[in-house]
Amino acid sequence: MIAFFNWLVKITGWPPYRVVFNTAVYYEDKKVQGRRIKGPAIVICNHTSVWDYAAMLFVFWTRTLRCQMAEVLFKKKPLARFLKCMGGIYVDRHELSSGFIGKSEDILKKGGVVEIFPESRLPLKGEQRPLPFKPSAAMIALKAEVPVIPVYTNGHYFTSKRARVIIGKPINVHRFVSEERSEKENINYISEMLREKIIDLEKQLNAKLGR
Repeated sequence: MIAFFNWLVKITGWPPYRVVFNTAVYYEDKKVQGRRIKGPAIVICNHTSVWDYAAMLFVFWTRTLRCQMAEVLFKKKPLARFLKCMGGIYVDRHELSSGFIGKSEDILKKGGVVEIFPESRLPLKGEQRPLPFKPSAAMIALKAEVPVIPVYTNGHYFTSKRARVIIGKPINVHRFVSEERSEKENINYISEMLREKIIDLEKQLNAKLGR
């Protein structure tokens, strides 16, 4: 049902998507990772606005993205129903509940794709971007033993400038685990490594654009 609803939204939403976003997609290495995702994976992306999720739906249009979404988005019933139909994973940032982690793992174990915005919130004016990453993406990737696909977006939606996205090569986070570090230290190390990768993708995109 969730997959069907996603396809329905993508088909009906394609014309306005082309007008509003018209996203140009670039690649770190298209032969290694293009827009088609094979098997279970976690997609991470920097967070520029609430429209990032909509953009990613069409960037990876062949897969159903089960996105972790903040509790604030579920406060209005019409939107909450829509997000649930889309398969949104409810995350209450003010509670200590880790239910969203277990749900994400279950989706991945069934071969699905989970999308995470590791910054957890939108940056405020003047804050360095991207914000420090929360540990959930690294933690889930380690537990579920799935690759992480990093993505950078410039967030140019609803503007005269074209939205541009670059897809990075999948990352096997287990390669960065060290027995010399504790579990918490490994997760923090990997989280920072993923953040640095997003920063690197921004630099790669700018280089491709001749900036």
